[in-house]
Amino acid sequence: MELPQLFQIKAHLDLILLALEALTEISSETMLQAATELKLQNILSDRLVLWRLRQANPLRKSSTGNSGRKKLDVDEAKAIALITSHIAHKQQTSIRQAVAELEKCTLKKASPHQQRILGDYLDRFHSMYEERMAESVSSKDLENIALKLLIDLLFYSSSSGSRRLWMSLLEQSLPK
Repeated sequence: MELPQLFQIKAHLDLILLALEALTEISSETMLQAATELKLQNILSDRLVLWRLRQANPLRKSSTGNSGRKKLDVDEAKAIALITSHIAHKQQTSIRQAVAELEKCTLKKASPHQQRILGDYLDRFHSMYEERMAESVSSKDLENIALKLLIDLLFYSSSSGSRRLWMSLLEQSLPK
């Protein structure tokens, strides 16, 4: 896989995990537990490895600059995708509740911030994005990103979610 493709995959994987964290408040321990359940602890063995893989996202803030970032290889990207969909599947009820609230808001043409689960998710997503990402995005664009990722999580939480996620990552990484 070429460098620009991995750039896109790294960035999108991290954003999907950010959305999952913002919605379900999962921890690094949850991710490590999922790695163990999926027998991927050889790739994701501890918090430091997880942190380095997350820092591979070129859009993240970094005190060391891009040159000090861990390079994410294809096997690591696949492992993170498997772990993400595994956790999403376990959190499917929370994801479905948030999407149901989004559907209500859309039908009523109401602000998503007026819904309890959705409002909390958007607030946490915004805070986490601002804290971790170097790229500045307007509040409205960030809300649209968060809502799109929420809907994507619903698909990734299905029984074929890991395949859908991987195909989506590959599709998004294709040259435009």
